Amino acid sequence: MRTEAELAEAYEQARPRLLRIAYVVLGSYTEAEDVVSDCWLRLAEANAREPVLDVEAWATVAVVRRAQDVLRSARVRRERYVGPWLPEPVVGDALHPRHLGSVDPADRVTLDDTVSFALLVVLETLSPAERTAWVLHDLFGMEFSEIARVVGRSSAAVRQLATRARRHVAAGAPRVDVDAAEHEATVAAFTRAAAGGDLADLLAVLDPDVTLTSDGGGKVTAARRPVHGADRVARFLLGVTRRLGPDERVVLLDVNGARGLAVARGETVTAVVSLTVWEGRITRIDLVMAPDKLVHLRVPD
Repeated sequence: MRTEAELAEAYEQARPRLLRIAYVVLGSYTEAEDVVSDCWLRLAEANAREPVLDVEAWATVAVVRRAQDVLRSARVRRERYVGPWLPEPVVGDALHPRHLGSVDPADRVTLDDTVSFALLVVLETLSPAERTAWVLHDLFGMEFSEIARVVGRSSAAVRQLATRARRHVAAGAPRVDVDAAEHEATVAAFTRAAAGGDLADLLAVLDPDVTLTSDGGGKVTAARRPVHGADRVARFLLGVTRRLGPDERVVLLDVNGARGLAVARGETVTAVVSLTVWEGRITRIDLVMAPDKLVHLRVPD
């Protein structure tokens, strides 16, 4: 039987993957952390009753099942949400395997795909069962038979869920094969145009069909519906920029693995901007201002 220290060490090794699975299933980093912490307590209790031989396999089942329960409850709350609901962003390298201590090369390969903000937005259109099946199979490479054991359904049912989810994701997800240098250059041009307050410069970097979605959680001023079209989005952004306080600053940083922006007052983050780029223009802007989704974020002063 493992000692508690050995059990804790095995769980910490599995934690990076468990945290990313929970985050992609839930769309909330805070809730993902809670799920992973809760499952550690469940693991310790289970091991006391009967030795757990494969910690990662046991923990994956526990985390996915707990995440599904939390997601079902969250869906009910999100139906009553004021304005659009956006996922909780992660800035910097908080979910990077290097930051979490993982040495598994597979973790590095899947990182960008699994935490893409635009992808998380699309996953919100799936049912909890579809989302879980697709995430576990298409992103984390689990076999359908293994997923069936995790979610308590037949392999055929899980395969059908994943197939249906795959069609939804393919139809709704933006193109992701954008070179990192192109993405960063476009974001830099967007930042300069917004800071300069020039409408023409801003329009030049926005796709004609760009959509902006803002999430204030009913606690700060935000658009209650998505804003469509370059002219309307540009004017909305210039209005936001003009309202920035003298003690607020715009910071370039990674948002869910891709270059984005944050507005900060000291080390406190007041807004996070995720930008989707295609062919040198911004095609989607997600603006998270809900205080509850930013409370865990800090940027260097």
